[in-house]
Amino acid sequence: MIDELDLPVLLASREGPVRLRGAMRDDVDAIIALLSDDPVSAGRGDVAAAEDRGLYQRGLVRILASESNDLLVVESDDLVVATMQLTVIPGMARRGSTRLLVEAVRVAQAWRSQGVGSAIMRWVADVAAPSVGATVVQLTSDAARTDAHRFYTRLGFVDSHVGFKLVLPS
Repeated sequence: MIDELDLPVLLASREGPVRLRGAMRDDVDAIIALLSDDPVSAGRGDVAAAEDRGLYQRGLVRILASESNDLLVVESDDLVVATMQLTVIPGMARRGSTRLLVEAVRVAQAWRSQGVGSAIMRWVADVAAPSVGATVVQLTSDAARTDAHRFYTRLGFVDSHVGFKLVLPS
């Protein structure tokens, strides 16, 4: 999918321009740090334990090898400050519409409220979705993330569905 997105691109933040690009295998530690810095993710086991690094590496390799998925990072001065996963989902509903699913959006603590999240989500809606032929951008957000809910609502997202998950034993 990355070929259709014409990356890297510069995005504006309150701290100056940041670069959005496709993730690479060398980004695994920075992505793990972003996941573990989030209390909700940490509560699910994303605690940056050294023994889990191989699991994250395998996950990243699978995402990068998938034609329907991409993992992106945002960097400032070669420091990864945000990440997100995009998945293209072809569908039958909505007259055969394609959806772009946004998952695992994380912005480093020091970069929150600096416009990075808004910039990447606007890029998703204005550039990424049309580039892959998506007519719907969708995401899920943990019920505990009330600040994130206000953020997405402010960007025009509507809390139109109730989501369900079944976590299976690993």
